[in-house]
Amino acid sequence: MRPQPGGDDPTLAAPRHERDDARDAALVASVLDALPSPTVLIDEDGTLLLTNSAWDAMADLVGGDLLVRVGGNYFAMVLDMKDDATNRTLISTLNELSRGERRWVSSDYALPYSDGVIWFHLQASRVGESGRIVVTHTDVTSRVRAERASSWRARHDHLTNLPNRAYLHELIDAELQRPEGPPVAVLFLDVDGFKAVNDSLGHDVGDQLLRELAGRLTDGTRAEDTVGRLGGDEFVVLCRDCDVDGAEMLAQRFQSTFDQPFELGGHAVRLSASIGIAAVGRSGGPSVRSTDLVRDADLAMYAAKAAGRNRVRHFSPDLRSAAQQRMQLASQLREAIEGDQLVLHYQPVLHLPSGECTGVEALVRWQHPERGLLPPSEFVPLAEEHDLIVPLTRWVLATATRQAAAWDAAGLPLVVGVNISAHHFPAGTLVQDVAHALAVSGLPPERLVLELTETSVAEDPALAAAQFARLRISGVEVSIDDFGRGYSSLSQLISLPVGVLKIDRSLVVGVDGRMSEAAAAIAAVVSLASAFGMRTLAEGVETEEQLAVATELGCSFAQGYLIARPMPAGELADWLHARALVGVH
Repeated sequence: MRPQPGGDDPTLAAPRHERDDARDAALVASVLDALPSPTVLIDEDGTLLLTNSAWDAMADLVGGDLLVRVGGNYFAMVLDMKDDATNRTLISTLNELSRGERRWVSSDYALPYSDGVIWFHLQASRVGESGRIVVTHTDVTSRVRAERASSWRARHDHLTNLPNRAYLHELIDAELQRPEGPPVAVLFLDVDGFKAVNDSLGHDVGDQLLRELAGRLTDGTRAEDTVGRLGGDEFVVLCRDCDVDGAEMLAQRFQSTFDQPFELGGHAVRLSASIGIAAVGRSGGPSVRSTDLVRDADLAMYAAKAAGRNRVRHFSPDLRSAAQQRMQLASQLREAIEGDQLVLHYQPVLHLPSGECTGVEALVRWQHPERGLLPPSEFVPLAEEHDLIVPLTRWVLATATRQAAAWDAAGLPLVVGVNISAHHFPAGTLVQDVAHALAVSGLPPERLVLELTETSVAEDPALAAAQFARLRISGVEVSIDDFGRGYSSLSQLISLPVGVLKIDRSLVVGVDGRMSEAAAAIAAVVSLASAFGMRTLAEGVETEEQLAVATELGCSFAQGYLIARPMPAGELADWLHARALVGVH
């Protein structure tokens, strides 16, 4: 108990040594009371000998049943708060300090009470040789809260408040490392059509969709599951104590959450999800890591998308083998572009009013050293996936314009068409790449046509239109390929500076006489193109009847196996000569 100020000092009548001890005690009490932090003096048994005003004020705040007063036992108080290994270790270290086996003790601890939790930094020092200890408790609640908030933010996604990529891997690894633990499954979910929402309604609406989806997924999980966001529209669900069948049921439940439209920016938007599942049983062992499980679930998700979207697929070793083969093939493709393994074949384009071959379409092939001649379907998607489409397109542009310039010099003034991927637009180099190829080859701009599919243009029509306009100004023609299979709106078509519409082969092959539905669709496209000052080309012409209908309906050009298959550049002159000899028109 602190001495009370004022009154006669009873120590004056005591012997000298007793008066000195009393003065020392009063001095210690005064020093403790001057400290701003709650501070106590305890003996080697933990009995409270002195407390300062800050300690008494804290005891009044949190309640006397939590903090003991003078005469009470500090060690017993600590164990009353929580009898665990941490607090017993604290008491043990304080005992060591009292015996002189330590110089100080420092520790952080929490003091829960009715209104919340106060965090303290405890510092203890020994007083002389008496075994007594001074214990100071500094309030560090603000610091701890800030550190915890920072740590929380570092482990959670700022948009959805779900665990982020790093924290998800921590949680999955912790689950996988449990000895003889229950089975674990990971679901990898990707939203089908998310990019279209961002492009059409804006990124703010896209963020709203992600937040709403995070809530739906969380509501659809079990209490023991964890939903996290990897980034973009990719979510991962950690399913504890869950086998393959249980994971399948959860995946189907998640897909059902998409049955209800999302109300986004005043629009009711219907979406779907592709989900991949990877699971490991009790015998998975410590060799299985979170990166392995998430990667396998990701591969299964891509298999679900490849199967048509809005599907659930389970991981199998074949998927990993295929992914490794794709990675190896991508590495080989990079070498093929830089080396001498790519070739161009050219398919003639017939001008229907004159019956003359006025152009060709350049089609890239890969002369693989082991697999032989590969069509573009085998490696162009791979080039798009691994950021190789721009160097691949540059090679095609350079080779095709060079060849067209050589034909021109040989008296064959042909227009050459080159396919452009939508992945080239974001790079922002298409116009420069085309200009460079024309400048190096010497080919006049009007002899080059750039072809893009309708669906690729629809992904970002504004970006396409801006680059198309610059190309048209330079004299390069632009063509929309596979028209009639995609989703272009009339307004998008009007805004695009396009010169040719290539009618999709699905309409051309469907022609069965002048009065067929496919013929009516072709007639509509021809009329639409004519209204916008465009010409039309019928793709995939394989029969005389299809060619006759395309000619009768007013198509400007035709292309297909009936006319000629794609051929190496060296064979084109012979083909044209043979055609002229037989008088084909």
